[in-house]
Amino acid sequence: MAAARLIDGAAIAAELRRQVAEAASRLRADHDVVPGLATVLVGADPASQIYVNSKNRACTAAGLASFSLHLPAEVAENELLDEIAKLGADDRVDGILVQLPLPRHIDRLNVLAAIDPAKDVDGFHPVNVGRLWSGLPALVPGTPQGCLRLLRTVHADLTGAEAVVLGRSNIVGRPLAALLLAANCTVTIAHSRSRDIPSLCRRTDIVIAALGQPLAVKSEWIKPGATVIDVGINRIQTASGSRLVGDVDFDKACAVAGAITPVPGGVGPMTIACLLANTLVAACRRRSLPDPALPG
Repeated sequence: MAAARLIDGAAIAAELRRQVAEAASRLRADHDVVPGLATVLVGADPASQIYVNSKNRACTAAGLASFSLHLPAEVAENELLDEIAKLGADDRVDGILVQLPLPRHIDRLNVLAAIDPAKDVDGFHPVNVGRLWSGLPALVPGTPQGCLRLLRTVHADLTGAEAVVLGRSNIVGRPLAALLLAANCTVTIAHSRSRDIPSLCRRTDIVIAALGQPLAVKSEWIKPGATVIDVGINRIQTASGSRLVGDVDFDKACAVAGAITPVPGGVGPMTIACLLANTLVAACRRRSLPDPALPG
């Protein structure tokens, strides 16, 4: 079989960002509205700082307003909740994103529940989770949303496709399963207690790996011609230093799969692009305007 088609997440994300920028420009011209995203960072974790800075730059490039709140690691939970309430009351802010992880003394669930569901652009508030699973309009987490957008570049119609999602996290696995069900897929969620995961994978048209285990998914797990979406991003040591790999043994999987995402350059770029899209959608819905036309 020929080598798998590479699903270029960087190019697809760039196109989505372009669409968001165009829609934001029209919103500003027609309604004098500039969508705004507020990021909240607690502490000084270097990886989180880099990620928040990337989000802020992406907002500026797309014509969205960006607001940053950086609090010390020792901030009390009630103080953080007060700041989130202020952002909820600020009409300039359409999206609120609290960067995870949080310090151990802060209850993550309390913080996520304190965000106004209409501004919950991460899609983690219980209201948005419930609306997603009920088939109602909701703000959907960026990574699962990005996976679905990537899948649609290969499968124009997902109806009847059999998919397995490896991993049941609230951030990726569970919301992605809900999206696939809404797209009329037959969905299996496999996890650490599942039996014979290779056999589950081999029967499916779509394999989505979100395990957090480097190179765990082997080529022999994959049905010939299947589409493989690799959410994992893991740094491993090599003889020459280190490199990033996904949860899928990419080099060997390419000889079996019909289409596959690389790591890096696959799912990763989609997450921030979908966050921008969510901020734009939130800005429209908060003002009872139609959702922006963002294909995919």
